[in-house]
Amino acid sequence: MTPATGRIRRINGPLVEAIDVAGASMYEVVELGERRIPAEVVAIDGAAVTLQAFEYTGGLTVGDPVRRTGSPLSARLGPGLLGQVFDGLLRPLSAAPTWLSPQLLTPDETAADRWHFEPDAVCGEHVEPGTLLGVVTGAGAVEHRVLVPPGVRGQLSFLAGAGKASAAEAVARVGDVEVGLFERWPIRRPRPCRYRDETFVPLHTGQRVLDLLFPIGAGSSTAVPGGFGTGKTVLLQQLAKWCDADVIVYVGCGERGNEMADVLGELAELADPRTGGRMIDRTVILANTSNMPMMAREASVFTAITVAEYFRDMGYHAVVVADSTSRWAEALREFASRTGALPAEEGYPADLSSALAAFYERSGRVRTEGGRTASVTVVGAVSPPGGDLTEPVTTATARFVRGVWSLDRDLAYARHYPAVSWSASYSHDVGAAGAWHAGNGNPGWASRRARAMTLLAEAARLTELAEIVGTRTLPGRERMTILGGRLLRDAVLAQSALSAVDASCSAERGGRLLQLVLDVVERCMTLVDRGVTATELEEFDFGPLVRAREEAPGPEDLTDRRAAIMQALEELP
Repeated sequence: MTPATGRIRRINGPLVEAIDVAGASMYEVVELGERRIPAEVVAIDGAAVTLQAFEYTGGLTVGDPVRRTGSPLSARLGPGLLGQVFDGLLRPLSAAPTWLSPQLLTPDETAADRWHFEPDAVCGEHVEPGTLLGVVTGAGAVEHRVLVPPGVRGQLSFLAGAGKASAAEAVARVGDVEVGLFERWPIRRPRPCRYRDETFVPLHTGQRVLDLLFPIGAGSSTAVPGGFGTGKTVLLQQLAKWCDADVIVYVGCGERGNEMADVLGELAELADPRTGGRMIDRTVILANTSNMPMMAREASVFTAITVAEYFRDMGYHAVVVADSTSRWAEALREFASRTGALPAEEGYPADLSSALAAFYERSGRVRTEGGRTASVTVVGAVSPPGGDLTEPVTTATARFVRGVWSLDRDLAYARHYPAVSWSASYSHDVGAAGAWHAGNGNPGWASRRARAMTLLAEAARLTELAEIVGTRTLPGRERMTILGGRLLRDAVLAQSALSAVDASCSAERGGRLLQLVLDVVERCMTLVDRGVTATELEEFDFGPLVRAREEAPGPEDLTDRRAAIMQALEELP
């Protein structure tokens, strides 16, 4: 047992003050009391330290021992992450009781689990960080690659043969360093890479409103702000299911337990279109729900992005879905109030922006130390109280992300899914996305997007005017603009998560749907100019056009649907 190096002086919820903890360093993990509750050093004043406890502190008393571990809070990375559920400190929840035992800071490294290792290197060669040593089979839907850890280089003097290996066994030796299947990495320290790759490649989400109007690149970052009931969780679950990433890390940060149970159940049942297996087999779920320890919630987002960087180093494109960063910020605010820190706006700590930046800046498309091109994309939900998008977490987050997918309450209450506001949302990657599409056989992408955004903006402006003066007082082309905006919303931007055809949409099909609607709107404008009354066009049955998103799955189906609609329009008197 580690000898005690200090004792507790004060306890205030998750805040614990200790004295006589000589030699402690910032962010070092210590153990409190006989139950060895894990805590992290967040402030040092001589031999006195301030700690944030990651478990319920009931039962601790003043004078209880404090033991140093000499290590920062670290994630244990290795095979067995995919398809499993962990808490905010990466402790497995799959076989855990309802309440975790505080002694289990990490899984038992001497566990009997054994993994099949296949070597893929040659003894005697010089290896660098990121060099492939072998693979572990049966560790998830993607190949688990065992790499030389960061900071380790030299001659490969030993490499295990094919066969079973446990967590305690070394599978390679590089110089004097033994390399096993598992490694520990401090969650607050970004994993190294050679350099950031600024090449833009879009992250396809399967949601038309995002891919067509507000795209982001692989390795980018975006925020999803929205009030209660606007569909944040549903949208994030759709992203986790359908985006074209290799690995999904879903962190439920302070959310309800039933929502996390829904995520787990749906991913376990959903077939993965990329691998043919289960979607959960390439997903890591971190569940730190609202009834779990508050400060473990603060650590959960850094644990999640550390896991994503681990798979990034293997050469995979990972997406971190954080739901929600507002609950994470609330944990920071509560702890800051207990420390007596001077509060800033709405009681949040003054370093809120720095904490958000430390999280979002770890996204990026990089060239790994092993020479692979991979990325970590971060999507963070923001839950502003009362739907106030001017509150500190929302405004601070917008400073550090490449895009904002803002959810609109009116759209949500009108049952328009996804309720992404085309007036309040934006993406800084639109220009790069247009150039990428132009260079990959789709030169009309940027012009279609521009036409759609103009049509939506004009339709919104004219709708407000029509509410004052009446629709029938407007000229025909203006009435067709309002009609076009409605068709665009209903036939393209709305999407059914319950439809086998419409739950996810490919980039090609989304572009064809958008072009179909724009062509129909243009034909309506032409017909009005030729003398067809706006009333006749407004009363025309556009049902086949709206239903095309669910009833016309293939290019030929859309072509036939377009021909039939255009023919019917031409037959108007």
